Amino acid sequence: TSDFVSLHVPLMKETYHMIGEKELKMMKPTAYLINTARGAVINTDALIKALEEGWIAGAALDVFEQEPLPPNHPLTKFKNVVLAPHIASATIEARQRMAELAANNLVAVLKGEMPPALVNKDVLKVRPLEKVKMI
Repeated sequence: TSDFVSLHVPLMKETYHMIGEKELKMMKPTAYLINTARGAVINTDALIKALEEGWIAGAALDVFEQEPLPPNHPLTKFKNVVLAPHIASATIEARQRMAELAANNLVAVLKGEMPPALVNKDVLKVRPLEKVKMI
């Protein structure tokens, strides 16, 4: 049983609301939930209920189902919740890594290879690699 559960997944139909009441109830009451992925991977209503009823110790959220988060949103009332305005990726190192990933993906595609950091493989159904033309 973890002290911290940190989410790092893309938002896809498989990850939409992947954290709901069932998953929050499985966490121990001293655990914290951290989300720097996408807001909709957590069912916000379930998280609010978990915080109100003490299922978990708190949360740190950089992303929300509704952005920007309205000032009167229920999540703003909790003293055990840290809210950040979608800035977790704003470090110099993170931005450099994003640029490297994009460049590596582009080079791979231009070589006719699978991009190493491809998240949405369904795009290949629409435009297979062999149909990508070199510039």
